[in-house]
Amino acid sequence: MAQTQVESVPVAAQEYRPLSATVSRGRLASILIGVMLGMLLASLDQTIVGTALPHIVADLGGLEHYAWVVTAYLLSSTVTVPIYGKLSDIYGRRVFFIGGMIIFLIGSALAGTSQNMTQLIIYRGIQGLGAGGMMPIALAIIGDIFPPSERGKWQGLFVAVFGFSSIVGPTLGGWITDNWGWRWVFYVNMPVGVIAILTAGFVLPKLVNRRKHIIDYLGSVFLIAGTVPLLLAFSWAGTQYDWGSWQIVGLFIFSAVMLITFYLIELRAPEPIISPRLFKNSIFLVSVIATFLVSAGMFGAILYIPLFVQGVLGNSATNSGVVLTPLMIGFIISSIVGGQLLSRTGRYKILAILGFIVAAVGMFLLSRMTVSTSEGEVVRDMVITGLGIGVMMSLFTIVVQNAFPYRQLGEVTAGITFFRSIGSTMGVAVMGAIMTNTFQSELQSNMPAILKRLVPADKLAQLQNPQLLLAPDVVAKIQHSFAALGPQGLVIFRQLIDAIRLSLSTAITSVFFLGFIIMLLGLFSVFFLREIPLRKSHEAPVAEAPTSGTNRSRALLGLTLALVAREAQKPDANPQILETLSNTVNGRYPHEWSDEQRGKAVAQDIIEPLAITLLSSSIGNGAAHGASEGTASEASDTVAASGFIG
Repeated sequence: MAQTQVESVPVAAQEYRPLSATVSRGRLASILIGVMLGMLLASLDQTIVGTALPHIVADLGGLEHYAWVVTAYLLSSTVTVPIYGKLSDIYGRRVFFIGGMIIFLIGSALAGTSQNMTQLIIYRGIQGLGAGGMMPIALAIIGDIFPPSERGKWQGLFVAVFGFSSIVGPTLGGWITDNWGWRWVFYVNMPVGVIAILTAGFVLPKLVNRRKHIIDYLGSVFLIAGTVPLLLAFSWAGTQYDWGSWQIVGLFIFSAVMLITFYLIELRAPEPIISPRLFKNSIFLVSVIATFLVSAGMFGAILYIPLFVQGVLGNSATNSGVVLTPLMIGFIISSIVGGQLLSRTGRYKILAILGFIVAAVGMFLLSRMTVSTSEGEVVRDMVITGLGIGVMMSLFTIVVQNAFPYRQLGEVTAGITFFRSIGSTMGVAVMGAIMTNTFQSELQSNMPAILKRLVPADKLAQLQNPQLLLAPDVVAKIQHSFAALGPQGLVIFRQLIDAIRLSLSTAITSVFFLGFIIMLLGLFSVFFLREIPLRKSHEAPVAEAPTSGTNRSRALLGLTLALVAREAQKPDANPQILETLSNTVNGRYPHEWSDEQRGKAVAQDIIEPLAITLLSSSIGNGAAHGASEGTASEASDTVAASGFIG
C-alpha cells in the first residue's frame, strides 16, 4: 500500500485561540498583506498572460499549441488543489503556501526564457503546480486567523482581489507587452512574489503540532489520473475534436474508471485526500453543487460578454478587461458587502438565495440582449450579474469551513475550490459547444442566398467565423474584395456582416439563457442548505441546525409547486405557463400533443407529485430530525489545532 506514516512529538493539550486574538495588530496586518499578495500573484498572472498570448504565438510560432498554454496551467493547478489542502492539514499551511509561491516563481522565470511553445507549455505547467497551493491555502490561512463568525468580512475582501485582477490584468498585460516585450509578463511576477514570500516567511507562525498521520499516496495518484483526462476532454471537446469522437469518449471513459477507483480507495483510506464521507454532510453536498453551478455560469459570462460587446455591438474596446469592468465592479462590491453582512448577521442561507436570485435576473437580462441593445443596457445587465455572483464566491467556502471540525479546514477548503475549478472548465466547454452550434445553424438561415451562389464553398466557410468581427483589418480586406463586384458587392458585404452579427447575437444570448437556467438550478439547490450558527472559536463544537428552517424551505417550495400545478390544470390556464412546462420534457409525451396537453400532463404527472413529496418530507423531518450529519468526533481538535498554520 502506497501510504506513509508521519509522526511527531506529542504536545500537551492546550486551548487554541485564533491568531487574531493572540498577535498584535501590526503582525496581523502583515500576515493579511502577505496572503493577499500571494492571491494577487496567482489571479493577476492568468489575466496578464491571456492578453500577451497572441504576441507570444507570433514570436514563438506553434499556433496549433495555443490552447495548451492555458490548459497546462489549468490541469496542474486543479489536480493539486485537494492534495495541497490535505497536506496543509498535516504539516501546516506555512510551508505549502511559501513553497507554492516559490514553485510558481520558478515556473514564471523559466516561462520568460522559453524559446519555443513546447518549453512554454512545460513551464506553464510548473507555474500551475505552484498556483494549486496558493489560492486554497490562502483561504485556509484566513480560516486559521479568524473564527467562522469573522471570516466573511475578510474572505469577501480577498475574493475581491480576483475581480480587481480581471479589470487591471488585461490592460497591464497589454502595456507590458507593448513596451517591454511579452517575456516581461512572466518576469513581472518576480518582485511581487519575492515580497510575498519574504512577508509570509517573517510573519506566519512557525509553530507545528502534528499527530500521527497516514499520507494517501495511492489516492493522490488516482485523483490525478481521473481528473486530468476529464479536464482534457472538456477542454478539447468541440474545438480540437468532436464531442462524439473516440478521443473524447475515450478520455471520458478512462476518467470515469479512474475516478470510480479513486472513490473506492478513498472509502478504505484512513485519511483520504477527498473523503467521500464529506458528502454525507448535506451542507457540504449542497455547497459543492451551488459552487459548481456558480462557477459554470460565471465563467460563461466572463468569456462571452466581451465577444458580444465587441463582435455584435461593434464596441472598440481594446481588451476584455475594459469590457468587463462593470461586471467586476458589481462583483467586488457584493463580495465585500456580502462578507460584512455574513459576519454581522451569521445568516448565510438568505445571502445564498438572494445571490442566486440577483444573478439569475442578471443572466436573464443578458439573454434578452439584441443587436440593437444600447451600451447602457449592457452595463446595467453586467452590474446586476456581478452583484449576484460576487456575494457567493466566498460564501460557500465559509459555510463548509463552519460545518466541519477545525482539523479538516484545509481539506474542505481545497475540496470546494477543486469543484469550483471543475465547474468552470465544464461550464466553458458546454457553453462553447452551444454557442458554436447555434451560431452555425443561425448563420445558415441568415446568410444571403446570393452569397451562396457567388462565393465558392471553401471561401464561404472561411467567412463563417465570428472572430472576423473582432479583426478590423480582416474585415477591411473582405470589404475590398467584395467592392470588386461593384455596388452590388458592397450591398452583399453589408448583408454578410449583418448576418454574422445577428447569428452571433442569437448564439451568445442562448449561452446567457443557459446561464439563467444554471442560476435557477443553483437557487433550487440552496433551498436545501442547512443553516447552523457560525462558530465564534475554532475549538467550539459544530452546531446543529434548527430543523424548522429547512422544513420551512421545503414547505415553501412544495406550496409553490402545488400552486403552479393547480394553475396549469385550470381550464383557462395561462398559455405561457403551459408552454414552459411543455418545454421541460422531451419525448415523454406524444409529439402530436399540443403545448396545452403536454403542459397539463407535466403538471399532473410530475409537478403535483413532487409538491406532495416536499410537503410530506417537511412534516416528517420536523418530527424525526435530530441526528448529526456526518460530523466527525472533535475530541482531538484542541490538541491538533495550533499546528496548522505553522
